[in-house]
Amino acid sequence: MMQQYFRIKAQHPDMLLFYRMGDFYELFHEDAEKAARLLGITLTRRGASNGEPIKMAGVPYHAAEQYLAKLTKLGEAVAICEQVGDPAKSKGPVERQVTRILTPGTLTDSALLDDTRDNWLLAICAGESVIGLARINLASGQFILSEIAPGLLAQELERIAPAELLLADDFTHAAIEATPCPKKRLSAWQFDLDSARQSLSKQFNTYDLNGFGCADLHAALAAAGALLDYVKNTQRTTLAHINGLSVEQASQFIQLDAATRRNLEIDLTLRGEVSPTLYSLLNTTQTAMGARLLRHWLHHPLRARLAITERSAAVATLIEQGAYAGLRQSLRAIGDIERITTRIALKTARPRDLSGLRESLQQLPLLQAGLAALDAALLQTLSADLQLPESAFCFLQAAIKAEPASVLREGGVIADGYDAELDELRGLQANCGDFLLQYEAAERERTGLANLKVEYNSVHGFYIEISRAQAENAPTEYRRRQTLKNAERFITPELKAFEDKVLSANDRALAREKWLYDEVLNALAEHITPLQKNASAVARLDVLCSFAERAEALDYVAPEFTQEAGIRIIGGRHPVVEQIAQPFIANEVTLTPYRQLLLITGPNMGGKSTYMRQTALIVLLAHCGCFVPASSAKIGEIDRIFTRIGASDDLAGGRSTFMVEMTETANILHNATAHSLVLLDEIGRGTSTFDGLALAWACAKQLLEKNRSYTLFATHYFELTRLVEDFKQAANVHLDAVEHGNGIVFLHSVEEGPASQSYGLQVAQLAGIPKSVISAAKRKLVQLEQQNIAAGPQADMFAQVENTVEPVLHPAISELETITPDELTPKQALEVLYRLKGMV
Repeated sequence: MMQQYFRIKAQHPDMLLFYRMGDFYELFHEDAEKAARLLGITLTRRGASNGEPIKMAGVPYHAAEQYLAKLTKLGEAVAICEQVGDPAKSKGPVERQVTRILTPGTLTDSALLDDTRDNWLLAICAGESVIGLARINLASGQFILSEIAPGLLAQELERIAPAELLLADDFTHAAIEATPCPKKRLSAWQFDLDSARQSLSKQFNTYDLNGFGCADLHAALAAAGALLDYVKNTQRTTLAHINGLSVEQASQFIQLDAATRRNLEIDLTLRGEVSPTLYSLLNTTQTAMGARLLRHWLHHPLRARLAITERSAAVATLIEQGAYAGLRQSLRAIGDIERITTRIALKTARPRDLSGLRESLQQLPLLQAGLAALDAALLQTLSADLQLPESAFCFLQAAIKAEPASVLREGGVIADGYDAELDELRGLQANCGDFLLQYEAAERERTGLANLKVEYNSVHGFYIEISRAQAENAPTEYRRRQTLKNAERFITPELKAFEDKVLSANDRALAREKWLYDEVLNALAEHITPLQKNASAVARLDVLCSFAERAEALDYVAPEFTQEAGIRIIGGRHPVVEQIAQPFIANEVTLTPYRQLLLITGPNMGGKSTYMRQTALIVLLAHCGCFVPASSAKIGEIDRIFTRIGASDDLAGGRSTFMVEMTETANILHNATAHSLVLLDEIGRGTSTFDGLALAWACAKQLLEKNRSYTLFATHYFELTRLVEDFKQAANVHLDAVEHGNGIVFLHSVEEGPASQSYGLQVAQLAGIPKSVISAAKRKLVQLEQQNIAAGPQADMFAQVENTVEPVLHPAISELETITPDELTPKQALEVLYRLKGMV
């Protein structure tokens, strides 16, 4: 047996080999040591090989999934070696073969995957002046090609977030090392272009690849060929669900670089948590397919106006007609058709996958009925794609039990009435008791032995029992099977024949059922294409219904896309922050070619970053086809969103906080266009005051004169507010705040003009800095400002000199201090509100 193991292991040296032995998967030698360490299982030693004890570790067959999930999450590849021979017929070790290989990028089993995330396997190939990318989502069948400039690789890796990377052994790029997923190096010859064309054409059964629009994408095609061959090797079966590929152009989507995705907290907070994020707020989808598609849409905001307005119109119709609630009820009963279809194609679908698919298909006519009266073009397209595949549904109804067993080895999967032979074998087991009673009655009557019994036990099988006193009257055809103290047990040819038939019926039924189940999967594989179309339509409808539900629940409005350049938002709100901070102060933003850059000043914690982020999120949501958190939003053409917000270092990459800041800023200055939205927060704060101020001024000047982007520029450098004197396209706004006693009240409203103070010392006091430190800081600040000296890496450039005179309170604040809100009637409260309004 160990010789067999060593032979198979030699074919998969860089993988953990799960070697099937009865009810366990065993690992040996180095694999056993590694598995014991990674999985926390027991390492044992048994027997010997070449004079050395054999190290072993094993996991139960029925519990293997949880261990496989842990290993693949750790980036390990696992080869599953099954017993394919019949132990009863084997003269030596039972024949074994590797039936599938699990790697992080080739998973399809629901127990090994996150229901809400796509699982991408990405191959990369260097071309002459481009990098070719090919990625496959094996669990859904998506196959996508693209070619990019080498400088965009880091951005693409961040966007795709592959589970596994395939690379030629001679390929190098700085972005590769920074990508945390497992990497598989392949020989350079595996990226051969001619071989790739042949392999892909054979997979899609086409003469060439011209019909896919990728014939000239040589680097991407070479990557696709290596990718397809790798997947075929891991799956060890045909890939019927991979029946085409698509080409992705960067111009299809608003470009979001890695910093922007991180700073906007699309689906991960800055702390790496999954909530609260834009995705967690919007995800009220009812299906796993919808949850995955929503994440994809948020990371891929569209540029094509027609596609955007189709989505938005569909959302509007769902709200206006009150249709989304009923549709969501039907969606809730739908399983993961997309991944079930893949497992059918790969012949790995379990019985409850099939019953789940049948129950899901039952909902399609209900969805179509719910869409029938809705005239939005996209909804009608989805309705057509939700057409029930009648033959597949009827076949499932006939072939699979209503509640099948969870695993095939238990039997009870194929429906009664589907196969006559299986029904007969099941009938033998089910009707065994009736036969024995009938046979016993017939034998009593034939022999005249009134005490004759026909019984069964697991040791001796079926037998006829006659008392000792009557045993001598037994018919001659009775053959003695066992002698007891008070009775004799016999067998007859007829009872023996029945025994052979019944005792083998269970094994034969299980074997027949397994054969029939394989035939069912083969038959269902003919329906892959319509099932994939159903899955896609369900996912899109689910996301649109989620958009509709969120829009109505959160008071969002439909954005308006205009030919006029710029961004005009009235009553804008940050979608996530407004759920946490109540009440949330809505604000306006206007950016046009004539009001191109807003210099935003105001105190820390005043809301500058929130104001900038909410503008970007409103633009992003609008381009996803979602309604937006605002009173109104008019948006012109946008091609990219850039952000440079917050402070972070990159110790592993040897970059300081300031270096990270400058690198991200350089990316913006090199790539932003007149159609880009740029968010910059406190550029230059990581160095000395004058260096930082000079850099901030120069960056703003570049954005105004060269890039001409729509820019929100937050700063504490008061000197920058004079930029508006030289550039009429620049404007000053500030986040308002007022002093109250020794403290500060943040109003969070955006007002025209620059801020008058930074309130840095007041914010420090709020943070709990000791009073003695605050007092010392005030004295030092007065001294510095009197001497006009800038000291420290980020001195406050515009805080007022400490006023020794008691500050005069605004009349509105004095009025507010006299009010007890709980004692006011509604009429009195309204009168107070008008009075306060008159004081402002």
